[in-house]
Amino acid sequence: MSERKDIGYGAPVELTEGPFKGWLTWGDGRDPFETLVGPLVFRTEADGTQRAAFLPERKHLNGGGAIHGGCLMSFADFSLFAIAHNALRDTHAVTMTFNSEFIGAGALDGWVEARGEIIRDTRSVVFVRGIVTQAERPLLSFSGTLKKIARRE
Repeated sequence: MSERKDIGYGAPVELTEGPFKGWLTWGDGRDPFETLVGPLVFRTEADGTQRAAFLPERKHLNGGGAIHGGCLMSFADFSLFAIAHNALRDTHAVTMTFNSEFIGAGALDGWVEARGEIIRDTRSVVFVRGIVTQAERPLLSFSGTLKKIARRE
């Protein structure tokens, strides 16, 4: 397990070692499911866009040896929040809608990544869409709506 540097209450934490050194995660125990299926990570690229990633392990595979569809959908849901990270900086949010289409099969042969865009950011919701790829091969397209809610201290 990597050492982590906390960067604030409710904020993701930065990984300080390992292949994802410098990336951020919420899977540090505060989100038990993401901790279980992860590590799922994200970072801001030089152009200001968000990029999410995970390194598939045997635990992510289905009986046929491909990355499980539920794993890809969980990663895409995580990626909605990563892509919308800057829009959600001062608030908490939950997934209100989630849509996905399977395009291809993933394997244990490299990082799985997601990129996307905010379609619209309103006072109460953020609309996001993106694509999950592995070695530039599309695996899953996705979209969703995030509902902004007040943080509970």
